[in-house]
Amino acid sequence: MTKAKFVSAEDAVLAIRDDMTVGVGGFGAYGAPETLLLALADRYTRKNVPRNLTVTCAACPGDNTKADWGLNRIAKSGLIDTIIAAHFANAPLISGMVGRNEIAGYALPLGVMIHLYDAIAGHRPAVITNVGMGTYADPANDCCRMNQRAVEQGRALVEKVTIDGKECLAYKPFPIHACLVRATYAAEDGNLSMEYNALGDFGFDLAAATHNSGGIVIAEVKQVVQRGSMHPKKVRIHSSLVNYVVVSRSDLYLQGYASEYSPELCGEQRTPAKGLAPLAMSNRKVIARRCALELKRNCLINLGIGIPSGIGSVANEEGLEVSLSLESGPQGGVPVEGLGFGGSANPEAIYNLSDVFHLYDGGGLSMSFLGAAEIDSAGNVNVSKFGTRCPGPGGFINISQNTQEVNFVGTFTAGGLVEKVENGKLVIVSEGTQKKFKKHVQQITFSGEYARKTKRKVMYITERAVFCLGENGLFLTEIAPGIDLQKDVLDQMEFAPQMSSELKQMDLRIFREEPMKIA
Repeated sequence: MTKAKFVSAEDAVLAIRDDMTVGVGGFGAYGAPETLLLALADRYTRKNVPRNLTVTCAACPGDNTKADWGLNRIAKSGLIDTIIAAHFANAPLISGMVGRNEIAGYALPLGVMIHLYDAIAGHRPAVITNVGMGTYADPANDCCRMNQRAVEQGRALVEKVTIDGKECLAYKPFPIHACLVRATYAAEDGNLSMEYNALGDFGFDLAAATHNSGGIVIAEVKQVVQRGSMHPKKVRIHSSLVNYVVVSRSDLYLQGYASEYSPELCGEQRTPAKGLAPLAMSNRKVIARRCALELKRNCLINLGIGIPSGIGSVANEEGLEVSLSLESGPQGGVPVEGLGFGGSANPEAIYNLSDVFHLYDGGGLSMSFLGAAEIDSAGNVNVSKFGTRCPGPGGFINISQNTQEVNFVGTFTAGGLVEKVENGKLVIVSEGTQKKFKKHVQQITFSGEYARKTKRKVMYITERAVFCLGENGLFLTEIAPGIDLQKDVLDQMEFAPQMSSELKQMDLRIFREEPMKIA
């Protein structure tokens, strides 16, 4: 049985050598093993080793800036050769390297990425799923490859297979030679707990995948505690899987980049819901309010990052009885806005990420609200690649393909858009320079054709117009008060949608300051 050794960060990263595949824990704004990443970066700067690593993670840890946090720390030419992850955008230096073709980039759906770690741990031949069919992940399209360098590698992480006459995708496991994970406490024997995590973790999945690949598991912790002092149910990674334990630098151990520690995010304390301030009136609140009109009592709903996260605030303001679910683990509570997105104040439960996606993939969500950067006439949506910007899909594909009612939300245009709500009407002060309704999306992250085949209810909700997915593509159903149909809607699209001769007006309550008082 492995006996964990307590060492310095500098000594721990000596185990990482050229050409290894290295797993990195943390998820977006939370849980990055900062001390270990800093030690690895410093070693490369001083010694020019290790080189040509393949790095795999879920949502690349980072604070959405180019600051020296998260995976940005190791975004160095020569250190990384390939990145395999679900989402790159939290670490813009990594995303930029993929976009500039400096490293090979592969983006897998988040649920597939997490379940692939399970498959690696269990020595299973593949993760077989419908997730990704018809999207860029499909071998008929880009096969998860995000840039030319990935194409030139010739590596096929997914192939199409037929089971019982139905086509599906088989995502292929790969060995992981070392991993860097973060825990809250380590017992003297090497057992690891994660009770202060704001999100569900996948530390066990990654550690087991690495250990069962014959690899090296390196853990960073806040503190070492006495052997036997941990409650067994709090031990998330048993010492038998752990090779090295490093005590974090105190200034680098943050629950998340938004705050050093917020007890209401991990269930240690509750914050009165009435103390959570409502959104100010804006086009974002208009969108969130229109979305809130679709909510059903006592349903389980997923909210995406950005504009969709505001729906939680509106639901709280209106006193709606719904449970908000985040793919990062928290179920219930009120999702955190901005840099803290992924956490939820006063969660009712925090699932492990693998469990979240078993729930989602099986259709466990009542409905979902996801962002949309590009939409085309067929109802396809792109959120994963724009020119040289390669954020990746995160959990978008798992959620959008397997939820019965899917709502894509965002402003109608982008790039300098300025709007205000005045006298119960939407006023466009300055139109956006970038059209979001395109003839063709650059990359298919959501397939309108697949949604029609699987009979999903799909809506596209903006601050000035609402569409639904029909048999022949997008159908315009509503426009906002104060909006000119031709100038503000049709002229801002690269295609002509289908529409009724008598369009409905969006609910006027949306554009008033007072609460809507949704029944």
